[in-house]
Amino acid sequence: MNDERLPQPAADLCSEEEIDRLVRRFYGRVREDDLLGPVFETHVHDWEAHMRHLVDFWSALLRGTRRFQGAPMQKHMVIDELREELFERWLLLFRQTTAELGNVPMQRLADDAAERIAGNFWRRFQMSRWPTLQVLGQ
Repeated sequence: MNDERLPQPAADLCSEEEIDRLVRRFYGRVREDDLLGPVFETHVHDWEAHMRHLVDFWSALLRGTRRFQGAPMQKHMVIDELREELFERWLLLFRQTTAELGNVPMQRLADDAAERIAGNFWRRFQMSRWPTLQVLGQ
């Protein structure tokens, strides 16, 4: 990442429509992906409700809205199939999607947030499953 400061979450950073487009395009790719698709299909039972929840989540991160309610870390920690390759693939697809949207400030903030989220989830997952393992990147 370059030294330029990241944009801050704000209503003028992006529209709700852009967030909806990001979430739906990205998770459309996830569902079709050979690695990620089966994991998500096993754990997501109502995709439309999940999409609305994810739009609220990304709206909070990118626009600073406060309508997201949830505990994503806890929900992901119970997924036995998690492994590092899945997080890497998730980030790759996410970055591809944000790059296509044409809103560079939103892309920069979203990509940074996604990288932090994936890293935090993977570290927490490792610590919960293998507490004596030396976790790299701490």
